[in-house]
Amino acid sequence: MTTYKGIAASDGIAIASAFRLTEPDLSFKKHSIDDPDREIRRFHDAIDISKEELLTIQQRTLEDLGRHEAEVFKAHIAILSDPELLTRIETVIRREHVNAEAALGEVTDSYIKIFNSMTDNDYIRQRSSDINDVTKRVLSHLLGVKLTDPALINRRVIIIAHDLTPSNTAQFVPNYVKGIVSDMGGRTSHSAIMSRTLEIPAVVGFKGSLAEIKNGDTVIVDGLTGNVIVNPRQDEIEQYQNKIKKYRNRKNQLSSFKNQTTISSDGKHPILAANIGTPDDLTAAIENGAEGIGLFRTEFLYMDSDQLPTEDEQFSAYKDVLQKMKGKPVIMRTADIGGDKDLPYLDTPKEANPFLGYRAIRMSLDRTDIFKVQLRALLRASAFGDLSVMFPMITTINELKRAKNILEQQRQQLISADVAVGHIKIGIMVEVPAAAILADQFANEVDFMSIGTNDLIQYVMAADRGNKRVSYLYQPYNPAVLRLIKSIIDACHENGIPAYMCGEMAGDQTAIPILFGMGLNEFSMSATSILKSRALIKGLDSREMVTLANRTVSLASTSEQVVHYVHQALEAE
Repeated sequence: MTTYKGIAASDGIAIASAFRLTEPDLSFKKHSIDDPDREIRRFHDAIDISKEELLTIQQRTLEDLGRHEAEVFKAHIAILSDPELLTRIETVIRREHVNAEAALGEVTDSYIKIFNSMTDNDYIRQRSSDINDVTKRVLSHLLGVKLTDPALINRRVIIIAHDLTPSNTAQFVPNYVKGIVSDMGGRTSHSAIMSRTLEIPAVVGFKGSLAEIKNGDTVIVDGLTGNVIVNPRQDEIEQYQNKIKKYRNRKNQLSSFKNQTTISSDGKHPILAANIGTPDDLTAAIENGAEGIGLFRTEFLYMDSDQLPTEDEQFSAYKDVLQKMKGKPVIMRTADIGGDKDLPYLDTPKEANPFLGYRAIRMSLDRTDIFKVQLRALLRASAFGDLSVMFPMITTINELKRAKNILEQQRQQLISADVAVGHIKIGIMVEVPAAAILADQFANEVDFMSIGTNDLIQYVMAADRGNKRVSYLYQPYNPAVLRLIKSIIDACHENGIPAYMCGEMAGDQTAIPILFGMGLNEFSMSATSILKSRALIKGLDSREMVTLANRTVSLASTSEQVVHYVHQALEAE
């Protein structure tokens, strides 16, 4: 028996035999060719076949998982239709008189290298993975090599793979694929998201050698802790079979919390809301009993399009969300595009450090033509529900005032044109330390603040969470981070406005008791975290959690001490 660690990417526990999903040999030699036109035709034949396959996979994914997951393959098809990419490959073939495989590899490798040299933003990482995925598919057709077809697996297995492409994951049949182990990827990768949608337990970032796991080995995947056990003893198997039963019973118990109000043992009522990227994500939010939408990442409307979405297209999407939430509060963040989320159809500068660059509100205030279109769509949609709008990446008071002025100008124009407009509450995301430090001043300008912990923690700790060499510094429980969060919440309450949180930390079971003790008014998280968070809060006494929160920010000097204090407090409960 050998136990390995990794990142818990999809909840659940599974026991089955290992199935190594190996890559076919796609190696090739670069060689000269005499007829570039014939080689280009061969290249386009491979492109056409690949696009046909992707259309089939896209349709299957649409039927099995839904539109949002199927959009991954729409993006893959778009890559293979990108005239700039195709022209560059054709140019290499003609200029260097080399085979299509070599030209394809040279050009796509340059794209991947550029993306990987940027900060490890989730969207950039996914683009790199997408290009790698489609390159392998085209290469397989150029070389006449058949790719592995996961859809043909017909027995209970644990998939063992170096890196799972979205194409592979989308073809898994949950009745047979019981778990996934990969040494690449993170919780926000396409494959991890699809694993959660399929409810397949998954561990990524495997810390060990996958080569040590052989086909047929018995493997336990614990998607709750990140543990992977290879060839466990019989008593270990029995122990985990009991854990599986307890996990299933726990899921059934949690379902009873769906339609309940989130109330602590002493009667406090924080709001548990959901983060969404598209209107399609609402289904999971509603099914898990979300009391509102704490973050609608509107930039996905821009990312999933090959051109700027029109005012009517945006209005339709926003209206759809508000109507489906049936009067529950919805917070929509204006587009966080630019910088690290480069849109191919916008001529934005390439930056060495896009996380600190031209993005979000900075781009909106520069490209007011784009900003005004979105604001008009949001204002029109506000007549159909309880809408709040928040601005991302706010750093200075002047930025906030400019954004508010532009919003008010658009409101007056619509009213003058007899267009119905509802009441909108205005807020900001607090994700820049400068805004956090001046939270008391910002509180005079807004109706609420929402703490974006994903970026705030990175900026406070000066550590990119995607960089393995410094990942140890990405510490949500670090007392410095907790003190800053508490100061933001205190500033909100002292100025009579609510404090929300929409980063990953809001759904963290260790952080929730501390944040509840600090007086956080709304926790917005992934839909799958809502029920277990509601169950946790129902067992908490706010007075005890206030003591815990004060203890963590005044006495703790390390993250480990904070975790220890939380465990002590929960045991006392």
